[in-house]
Amino acid sequence: MGDTLHINSGGVAQNSYDAIVIGSGISGGWAAKELCEHGLKTLVLERGKDVVHLKDYPTATKNPWDFPHRADAFPVEFAKENPVVSKCYAFSEASQHFFVKDNEHPYIQEKPFDWIRGYQVGGKSLLWARQTQRWSKFDFEGPARDGFGDWPIRYDDLAPWYSHVELFAGISGNKDGVETLPDGEFLPPWEMNCPEKEMQQKIMAGFTNRYVVQGRCAHLTQPKEIHIQQGRNQCQARSLCERGCPFGGYFSSNASTLPWAQKTGNLTIRPHSVVHSIIYDEQKGKATGVRVIDAETKKSTDFFAKIIFVNAACLNSNLILLNSTSKRFPNGLGNDHDVLGKYMAFHNYRGTLFASYDGPQDKYYYGRRPTQPMMPNFRNVYKQETDFLRGYMTFYSVFRSRTYPTEGEQIGGAYKDAMGEAGDWYVSMMMQGETVPKATNHVRLSPDKKDAWGIPQLVTSIDYDDNDVKLLKDFLTHGSEMLEKAGCKNISQNDSKQAPGLDIHEMGGIRMGKDPKTSMLNGWNQLHACKNVFVTDGSSMHSTSTQNPSLTYMALTARAANYAAEQLKKGSPL
Repeated sequence: MGDTLHINSGGVAQNSYDAIVIGSGISGGWAAKELCEHGLKTLVLERGKDVVHLKDYPTATKNPWDFPHRADAFPVEFAKENPVVSKCYAFSEASQHFFVKDNEHPYIQEKPFDWIRGYQVGGKSLLWARQTQRWSKFDFEGPARDGFGDWPIRYDDLAPWYSHVELFAGISGNKDGVETLPDGEFLPPWEMNCPEKEMQQKIMAGFTNRYVVQGRCAHLTQPKEIHIQQGRNQCQARSLCERGCPFGGYFSSNASTLPWAQKTGNLTIRPHSVVHSIIYDEQKGKATGVRVIDAETKKSTDFFAKIIFVNAACLNSNLILLNSTSKRFPNGLGNDHDVLGKYMAFHNYRGTLFASYDGPQDKYYYGRRPTQPMMPNFRNVYKQETDFLRGYMTFYSVFRSRTYPTEGEQIGGAYKDAMGEAGDWYVSMMMQGETVPKATNHVRLSPDKKDAWGIPQLVTSIDYDDNDVKLLKDFLTHGSEMLEKAGCKNISQNDSKQAPGLDIHEMGGIRMGKDPKTSMLNGWNQLHACKNVFVTDGSSMHSTSTQNPSLTYMALTARAANYAAEQLKKGSPL
């Protein structure tokens, strides 16, 4: 353990809980809420600083002129020192305090991978894009049909848990009746603007099996009693979400699940707690606790519990299990068949389209809406019909530019008034493509390089393949056709060639499955070989679907936490 000093202050009794949750982000917050509601004394371990809702959002209400670089820009030297995190869409002068800088937790990129992290209570639930769609039956059944895996559960197993988390979190959207995008428990939707509605009608009239719907997102458009009880209020459409929302308008662990768990009296949150490993007892044949290194003092302490939930976010959860070695598991906890760290996957965001649109000159829109129209996957849904596997979800938005006069004086009231005039309409369209998990896409521990806490650094070896390139080209072709059918002009195509990771939807490595030889977890998110350890964040995903994943993380976590609590109450062995 390097230079760390190992202690166990207070003895086993003082450091014992019914449950330990590693991580306080979207899935960790849900684990804490469900376990605490069942009466379990629960310890949440967070490697970063404490962030309390309302109290610790220092930039939430600041104006652009309150920042040295107007909130968005950075000095050139800062960008050079942070080539990974500075690429993130949500990273700015106003939100940088919620992001991990590149040198704060180094990792080894065997292949380019942009690992975006948020180390604080609440994790990336303070930073996520908040798009929430249920997966459909086709997403759970597809891998088996296409021969690259098999989920141990199906849509019907998760449907009631989708409802459970939707009602509490607050999801806005329409009941669209689309088989590939199941309806949920919705608050009123955000409204499309006039050109978006026009495009929706033209695309759906021009193509079969292509359904344009308004985006579903975790924003309170009309708070219900359950949200008011949480102390949350209506979203103000400020689009300053990554600073932390003082209204609680969007769902985060800080505004919702963690305070709810705290009210039970069963929650203990311990920030600055870097998890070194999970402790496995050879005689008992199960995990008994977690070894923690204090982020500031570097001292090591053991904590103990009957059940352990691993929710450190995908890559860190893989790192923890890989580093949890014992005589029984020399290659990582539960890793009997060399599956741990393998079958990593992500979302392909490389394709974008841009076009002009002859929209109404007498119309504009109000506010900064937190979502946009989207189209569920229409490729290879019912049968294999292309030379690539799976498909992609599509998002688009229509917006007006502003005029910037180039003649006359570039200063003064007249110039300011001219800048306020609305310009032409433009359209932006993007893809969210499914990638196929492969054993070659993996993470592993460095044999010689360690971080500041004496823990091996993570090596990322994840890349695109030929299937991803074919899928990208299909989006660019069919997306352009749809824009043309919708009346767009001057259509341009772009392949960003960005590295995996910038989608921030990394999944796998500790995946669920029916066969222990090809998966790590069973249908209840328990390690096949150590059943009192549950993993319910992105690392547990067997495949990626084309939908956004966070709602599914929440549902899987609530389902697994309730199962674990019920088993403990029954006295069933875990």
